[in-house]
Amino acid sequence: MLHPFLHRLLGFLLCCVALLSASSKENEPKWIRMNSGHFSVFTDAGEKKGREVILRFEQMRSEFGQLLMKRKINLPKPLDIIAFRNDEEYLAVAPVRQGHPINAVGFFVPGEDRNYVVLDLAAEDSWLDVSHEFGHVLLNYNYPPTPSWFDEGFAGYFSSLRLDDKQAQIGGDPGVPPQSLQNAPVSSGQGGRRSFADLLGSSAWLSIPDLFAQRNDAGVSESNRATLFHAESWIVMHYLLANGELSEAGTYFDLAQNQKLPGEEAMRQAFDMTSAEFEKNVKAYFRALAPRLQVGAGVSGSAIQTFPAPVGPLDVGISVVETTLADAQSQIAEMMVRLPEHQQEGLRIVEGLMRDPKTESDVQHRAVAWVYLEKKQYSQAREELQKGLELDDKDPWTHYYLALTRYREVRSGGKISEGLANSFQDLRIVLDWNPDFAEAYNMLALARLDGGGVNSAMEAMRMAVQLNPRSDLYLLNMSHIQLAGKKWDAAAALLERLKSSPDPQVAATAKRDLEDLPTLKKYGILPQRPPEAAGKEQTAQAPRSTVPPKAENNSDEEGGSEEEERKLAQPAPDKRPVKFVKGRLVAVDCAATPAAVVTVVAGGRFLRLRTQDYRSLTLVGADEFSCDWRNRLVAVNYKAGGKSDGDLVTLELQ
Repeated sequence: MLHPFLHRLLGFLLCCVALLSASSKENEPKWIRMNSGHFSVFTDAGEKKGREVILRFEQMRSEFGQLLMKRKINLPKPLDIIAFRNDEEYLAVAPVRQGHPINAVGFFVPGEDRNYVVLDLAAEDSWLDVSHEFGHVLLNYNYPPTPSWFDEGFAGYFSSLRLDDKQAQIGGDPGVPPQSLQNAPVSSGQGGRRSFADLLGSSAWLSIPDLFAQRNDAGVSESNRATLFHAESWIVMHYLLANGELSEAGTYFDLAQNQKLPGEEAMRQAFDMTSAEFEKNVKAYFRALAPRLQVGAGVSGSAIQTFPAPVGPLDVGISVVETTLADAQSQIAEMMVRLPEHQQEGLRIVEGLMRDPKTESDVQHRAVAWVYLEKKQYSQAREELQKGLELDDKDPWTHYYLALTRYREVRSGGKISEGLANSFQDLRIVLDWNPDFAEAYNMLALARLDGGGVNSAMEAMRMAVQLNPRSDLYLLNMSHIQLAGKKWDAAAALLERLKSSPDPQVAATAKRDLEDLPTLKKYGILPQRPPEAAGKEQTAQAPRSTVPPKAENNSDEEGGSEEEERKLAQPAPDKRPVKFVKGRLVAVDCAATPAAVVTVVAGGRFLRLRTQDYRSLTLVGADEFSCDWRNRLVAVNYKAGGKSDGDLVTLELQ
């Protein structure tokens, strides 16, 4: 029997051990996943900070809609936010440049499958360091293509947004965006930025023609080149918004890009001034504004707006789910493998977790499969994904990557035993989980086409284009569906537009398809091309679908009187050129349904454009034709009848 003193000592020691163990567990990071209607935050910084992060992103999304008067905001790729509680955790995964972490307390990781935002919550308002890139994301998915200066100017203006739970402010000096800063140890955020006002006040500006032509290096030193382009684009956007001239900018784009007017003539017609006069006005506006601008400072004035926050804490429903440390490590590693400097460390983490059946999960196999997929090792990727399905056969991401593996293998010209049509079940699971996933619709469209469903393929592709209107690859795939459905005019009009695509591979493929179109129309098959050229071109797109051969005699035998009579009975081919114009749809006349007449105002003139059957008209930006459309911005391809009428080929709502 223990001595009473020893008994008490043993009890004391056991109590100390228990307290130390409890203290150690309290100090371990506790990870939670928080979901709102549009965003997911994975954090170990606690529920309060997680709620603040998710609220800021909901507020930014809402303010974007108000700036551009958009009621529906597309986010066609999932956005996952990983928010760390301290610098040490954040620095372990931050991108490294020239041996140092980037000079920002937040960074953005784009991807074909999903986008990531990573934040250091030890810094105040770390979300500000990704607001510029987030502005680009929202613009890309919700606005027609525009020149670089417009995109950069809007993203710069958008990143001047300052938020708390009750109030918002926009229009101040956001400073040089983090990705343009020199690489250095991570700073505390906004305070380390060089202001746009200082830069514009101490540098020779680009001329407006150079800026609008996206020549951001004219007369500027190498060190200031990118930052001056950002700054000048920002002040031009500031000027346009303050003076209510965004619509004039839209007119300028139409005149310069679509109607191919010289820059000065487009400027005169759109803004009623020369480019020199426009530049003079912008500089005068800047001089008046500059004294009131400070990076991140609260300032006032007619051009700098303060208003109630677009969304408050009570307006956002948030669910909270606790997760294990192993799951947290897996989720972080899945992001890390997308960063070249951290890929091997991410793989080491997931491979360690996979060795223990208690911590193995489908997330780890997804991460490994993604690396194989990027290396075009498709069989290894499928093997990992099948292992993931054995652990969780309902995981939508695993089903997505299985479809993506098939799609990429076919796109790269690979030979696989199963076609894209075998992706139906996987893609249904994905779209049931996320009905706004544009890439899933793109793959579904091509899977349906592979299975022979031209109309259902076009339906899915329209959804993809509507959700991601700037994707020239989606438009190229749409043209291939039109070719498969023998919509020759619509396909030709779209390909004519795409041969000037900024994506060189899309442009090359569109040009090739236009060259092949006469052969395809006549014989129903594509001309033979050297294997090398075909293999290289297919790396940029989905496989081209061959239109079924025509059911007619194409022999060269003489004396085919029946064939000649049949040809004479056919209507003469419509050789009118396809024209393109942007304007405003003011009325739709459906009195002779299914025929319809669409009235469009463009360049001060009225165009009455017919379609014999609006149910078969190729639409972009809308699911179905509506006879109730009024006052809508549109872009149309048509064949002219006279000076003010014609036949519709395609109709795009913007």
